[in-house]
Amino acid sequence: MANAASGMAVHDDCKLKFLELKAKRTYRYIVFKIEEKQKQVIVEKVGEPTESYEDFAKSLPAEECRYAVYDFDFVTEENCQKSRIFFIAWSPDTARVRSKMIYASSKDRFKRELDGIQVELQATDPTEMGLDVFKSRAN
Repeated sequence: MANAASGMAVHDDCKLKFLELKAKRTYRYIVFKIEEKQKQVIVEKVGEPTESYEDFAKSLPAEECRYAVYDFDFVTEENCQKSRIFFIAWSPDTARVRSKMIYASSKDRFKRELDGIQVELQATDPTEMGLDVFKSRAN
């Protein structure tokens, strides 16, 4: 069972929703969850383009791990409108150790399935993925 995490399947819906976010900007964010019994990553929640960063932050559970993708819009110093696609590995300190291990060991494989991620963040509490962190990593 120890190696089960590396054999985590990725539900097709994960890739489809990510492509829609990347190409059509259909969503502001996507939250992914590992279904341990089915041994696969699934889409837990999608955020509409009108939703804010605060809505995204609230959608991550305080005591459970998740993966998330966030489409971050910003304006450069040259006044150009840009966006970056962030991958967030959310692993709060209060999550179960087993859960943290499964998410950590499955992360790279899952991330490879999502072609087009530009910035990766690892966060154990909300301050590690605040808007200021997004802004500093986006440029």
